[in-house]
Order: sequence, then C-alpha cells, then structure tokens
Amino acid sequence: MFTHCVLAPSEPRRSATQSVPVTWGILLFLSAIPPTAAANEVAAVGVRDFLDSIGVCTHIGQGIDNPSPSATALAYAGIRNIRDDGNPRHLQDWISVHYQAGVEVVLTQSGPDDEAIPRPISMSRQLAAAGALLAMEGPNEPNNWAVTYQGQKSKGDATFLPVARWQREFYAKVKSDPVLQHYPVFHSSEAGGSEPDNVGLQFLTIPTGAGTLMPDGTRYADYANVHNYICRRPAIIDNMAWLNADPLFHDWSDGIYVEYGKTWRKGFAGYSNAQLATLPRVTTETGWATGGKNLTQEQQGRLYLNLYLAQFKQGFKYTFIYMLRDAGGSDAGYGLFDADYHPKQSATYLHNLTAILSDNGVARPGKLRYTIPNPPATVHDLLLRKSNGAFELAVWNERVNGTNDVTVDLGGTHRLVKVFDPTIGIAPIQTYAKARSVPLTLSDHPVVMEISG
Repeated sequence: MFTHCVLAPSEPRRSATQSVPVTWGILLFLSAIPPTAAANEVAAVGVRDFLDSIGVCTHIGQGIDNPSPSATALAYAGIRNIRDDGNPRHLQDWISVHYQAGVEVVLTQSGPDDEAIPRPISMSRQLAAAGALLAMEGPNEPNNWAVTYQGQKSKGDATFLPVARWQREFYAKVKSDPVLQHYPVFHSSEAGGSEPDNVGLQFLTIPTGAGTLMPDGTRYADYANVHNYICRRPAIIDNMAWLNADPLFHDWSDGIYVEYGKTWRKGFAGYSNAQLATLPRVTTETGWATGGKNLTQEQQGRLYLNLYLAQFKQGFKYTFIYMLRDAGGSDAGYGLFDADYHPKQSATYLHNLTAILSDNGVARPGKLRYTIPNPPATVHDLLLRKSNGAFELAVWNERVNGTNDVTVDLGGTHRLVKVFDPTIGIAPIQTYAKARSVPLTLSDHPVVMEISG
C-alpha cells in the first residue's frame, strides 16, 4: 500500500485533531451597485482542463478494490483519473473500469527491480491500445521501499544511485517506445526530497553544473511528482489548500519546494524559486482522513473541493487524492467513499461540483472582464469556460472560522448569472438577470458563478 503524511525523519509524527470548529453558509443577493473598481480582463481555461485534473488513488492492483463498484463510484464523483499499483494480473480490470467510467490510468510500483522496467511498459502499451493510459510513473516512495538496479539496492541512509539509474533507464525506454513516447512520465515520488546522496533526483533533467553524482543532462521525467499530504497540521488552518499547493516554502508542507527546490532530508540544491513557479507538476497522493481525531466528513468534503481548485490554479496538471474508499489500518478514513462504496460528503460534494461544470465539448478561447476588489487573503478564484461559451467562475474561501463578504465586479452587464453551491446541490441557488456585480458571503468552500451573455 501507499503511505501518507510521511514526515522528514527529524520531525515527530503529528496526529490530526479536530480542534477548530468550521462554520459555513452563503448569502447571495442581486446587486445593482455600480462597479467599485476597474475590472481586469482574465483569460479563461477550458472547464475540461480542470475536470481532467481530478484523480484518485485506487487499490484494484492489490485486489482490495472491486473493479465494478469502483467504476460506479468513480463515475458518480466525476473522477477522470486513477493511480494504482502495477500488478499485471489486474490489467483487464483497469481496462474494464476505463470502459465503465471513462477514467484513464497511471501505474506505479513500490520497490521495483530491473525486471520491473519492461513490465509497466508492456502494461501501459496495452492500456494505451484501449484508450485507458494517462501517463507513466517511476518508483513509489523509494524512501520507504528500496529500489534494486543492476544488483545494487538503494539504502535510505547511504545511496539512491539505484533509484536514479532505474528512473533514467525507465524514462529512456518510454521515450524510445513508438507507442508510449508521447505520454508523459511522472517522476519517482518523494525521491528528490529524501535522497541521502546528491544523485540529482530533485531535477527533471539535471542541468549543467549541478554538481550531482549522476551526469549533467540526465533525464528523469516530464513532471515533478509530490505527495503533499494536507494532513500535516493538527487541524485545518486558514488557506490550508492554497498553501499546500504553493511551490514556495512553507515549513509544514511537503510540496514542490522541499522536493525540487531545497531537499528536505539533506538540503541539496534544486530549482530556483522562479523555476519552481513554472515547473510541470503533479500530485499523486494527498489527503486527510475522517473519523476519530481526524476530520469530520463535512470538513473533508469542503476541504477537498478547495484542494482540487487550489492545486489546479497553482499549476498542478493532475491531483490524485488518497484514496477512493475507506480501508482498515493506517488507511482508515481516507476514502472519498466508505468501505461499502457509499459516498461520503467528499464524494457527494465532488459529484455536485463536477456535475455543475460538466461539459462534453472543447471550450473556445475567451476572456472575461471581472475583478474582486480588496479580496481577503483567503479568497481565491479560477475562471473556466464551457464549450457553449458560458464562463464558470469558481470563487472559494479558505477561512476556518467566520465569513467574508466580497463583491464580484463583472465589468459590465451580463444577460444571465447563475450561482451554484456544490455543498447544497447541482441546481442554482440564485439566478440574476442583467447583472453587473454580485456580492457573495463566503466561508470555507467554493461557489460557482455561471456567466452567460
């Protein structure tokens, strides 16, 4: 199984507690107030680009998750991608889930050896033939599962040269394959941050003069890959999802900076802050469990909506939450669904959000003139567009307690504006005609404004 909330060796493991109450609610009303500030023209992103970023980790490859109910759950939540353990016995299961739910698949391996290089390549070719392949991925958390290459086994306190050589060989094999060469390769997760010797895993391609043990120009991956679990604080804090997705340094997060900027274990130098801001990136595990001293289902559901939006807004191509459904042991409570595949609040709210944004076409490029004057630091926005031309403006607040009143200045009069709250349902909670601005009272989750005409 995959691990979660792994702290650096010098850090004590912290248990999540539910010590901060969360309030919510939304008050929306029609505003005829003239715009208070000049609105900015913002380029929209196709709504499908955001929807296509939504992923979850499954355990079909370990024989834990049943393919059929898993497919039903994935389709209900609107999840587009799954990440799983690459066991060849379950290849047809993933293809079946793809046919049932439309998801695409990325496979990883824990503790691979030389023979494990051709195996995922073969499976991925078959997934690609079925239209089910999303990407390729290197070894899962080599800080927890040793990698063997050409008879040498990586040692957590000695060397990661086998990890580096395995990843280099894997990348070269994928990029020389006529079928797979056009698919992206995700880096080995946690490898850069945890390397005990400077083999250069904190880079996608080792730059000239990096001073690493592996030679300059060594190519490892197309995307940086982190496990930025959000459960690294004892309770939810303001701006938690936003800071967790930030490529710059925050002492409590395990994100891009400590894996690819200055590594968390030995402090090896990687990319500059400016380079980190544009580094292609994915999260292949993140999450926070419910139950006991963890989150309530309500807290998890609201936080996960913020998480998917914040990750995408801050440049993550894909975000995989750990995991699809609750299991036992250390995996208890992490699921979007319970052990019987019934949706928890996180699955219900995600279903509502993906249903509100659902779009089968390709959006035309477009810009919308809008602004949110004087926004609190916890309020964020993401402009999307559907293929029918409608703009979908997600506005979310990451405030733990209380609310903030903001006004969205639309920069002119629009024929129709509908406001949706995914924690309430999929029908609009307000509809405005000839709206110029809309005031919102926001607490701890997103609302979606659909702007037409």
